[in-house]
Amino acid sequence: VTSPCKILKCNSEFWAATSGSHHLGTEEAPEFCTALRAYAHCTRRTARTCRGDLAYHSAVHGIDDLMMQHNCSKDGPTSQPRLRTLPPGDSQERSDSPEICHYEKSFHKHSAAPNYTHCGLFGDPHLRTFTDTFQTCKVQGAWPLIDNNYLNVQVTNTPVLPGSSATATSKLTIIFKSFQECVDQKVYQAEMDELPAAFADGSKNGGDKHGANSLKITEKVSGQHIEIQAKYIGTTIVVRQVGRYLTFAVRMPEEVVNAVEDRDSQGLYLCLRGCPVNQQIDFQTIRSAQATEGRARRKGPSLPAPPEAFTYETATAKCREKLPVEDLYFQSCVFDLLTTGDVNFMLAAYYAFEDVKMLHSNKDKLHLYERTRDLAPGSTAPTGTHPTLWVALLCLSQCWLYLL
Repeated sequence: VTSPCKILKCNSEFWAATSGSHHLGTEEAPEFCTALRAYAHCTRRTARTCRGDLAYHSAVHGIDDLMMQHNCSKDGPTSQPRLRTLPPGDSQERSDSPEICHYEKSFHKHSAAPNYTHCGLFGDPHLRTFTDTFQTCKVQGAWPLIDNNYLNVQVTNTPVLPGSSATATSKLTIIFKSFQECVDQKVYQAEMDELPAAFADGSKNGGDKHGANSLKITEKVSGQHIEIQAKYIGTTIVVRQVGRYLTFAVRMPEEVVNAVEDRDSQGLYLCLRGCPVNQQIDFQTIRSAQATEGRARRKGPSLPAPPEAFTYETATAKCREKLPVEDLYFQSCVFDLLTTGDVNFMLAAYYAFEDVKMLHSNKDKLHLYERTRDLAPGSTAPTGTHPTLWVALLCLSQCWLYLL
């Protein structure tokens, strides 16, 4: 589908007009300012059809920055574009030349750097949203994980054991929407025991457009770990198969996350809004019962014994082998071992945290803490408070009341 937004044409005309002079410095300011005014005029002509377009807004901000940097007046003559011709057979320049196809390069030197966010889904399943909210969900069946102007991600979760409400991700579909001169629409699908290193059409990049290489699939471990780089939207996606089930992790700029036509239709966009309340599981409360009973039994019909019946103590010891910090990833690991008896869920939690370390932009927010098993049901600890510190504060408050 051809986009009515003509920002790519504006970009090309500007770079063509300044190709011989924009590296010469301030002595060429009059010519450069003339080209900038033409660039700004071009963006205004296409503004109506470019509303919500990532590259358009980046160009508008870039023009303002460059005008201030070169002390350009907004009033004055505009240049006629002089088109550059590429050397015959120079396909490399054609594939790399559209600045629009590299999100980070489209930000000019003096523009603010983009803010990146992270979302991940793993295990039974556990969800970390773009706002660092951590939830455990049921969400059986197909659910949209991401849905914006540039891509759509849908997961399918199936029961882990017969008669159990424990679910895990058995299928993943990612649709990269066609984007201007960068990529054709591409679909990636993964299922249990099938983690391809290519898109559904067999290709490994964005197709036949000039910026096709701004979308690439790389196989890290055959059948276990792939990475998709979508440079044109500044996005990295990691998909793994751990045991029989899939995990998903993404790093995405906030601008892309929020690029949607209709916010009212985003109620089930899990990475942004989280799971619906009726699909959330308070695994902290269940975990207290697990510690007493020795294995998981969720509300509802009695569950069959898992393949390997972990006790609370053995599950805790097993998870501590890979996750020494008792944060929510560690607690999720314990919960999943007690619920499923499948040691691969311990590895899923471990790799999910490894992906957070690689993809999260704020290294101070890697670990997440909430309630601990020592708190009474319904009590909450402040977000970010370490469990040990919170329990100590509770003990001190009780001692003070006793002294009074």
